[in-house]
Amino acid sequence: MQSNKEFWEALDELVLNSEIIIDRPKGTAHPKFSDFIYPVDYGYLKNTASMDGGGIDVWVGSGKQIDAIICTVDLMKKDSEIKILIGCSEEEKSAIYKAHNTQYMKGVLLRR
Repeated sequence: MQSNKEFWEALDELVLNSEIIIDRPKGTAHPKFSDFIYPVDYGYLKNTASMDGGGIDVWVGSGKQIDAIICTVDLMKKDSEIKILIGCSEEEKSAIYKAHNTQYMKGVLLRR
């Protein structure tokens, strides 16, 4: 069985060797749900794969270190994903957690 340390180191390596694309900056509206405003910069890791067919999702605060992930279940899309939180403050983590806990989506925040 691997330790948690090795999991976080693997995420560090993945992010270090990937380009971060921010396609939904903080303060912008979701393209399909205009009442949802992104509380933190949101994007993906270029040339990676996630369950929805796109790149691995990331929330990017002002820091550099991966400090958490959020595991989500989306009942509307009928999928599950992880999203990597990079350099997010406690306030940003709280806003991200709230964004992923709605009527149709549930998320669990795992801290480093």
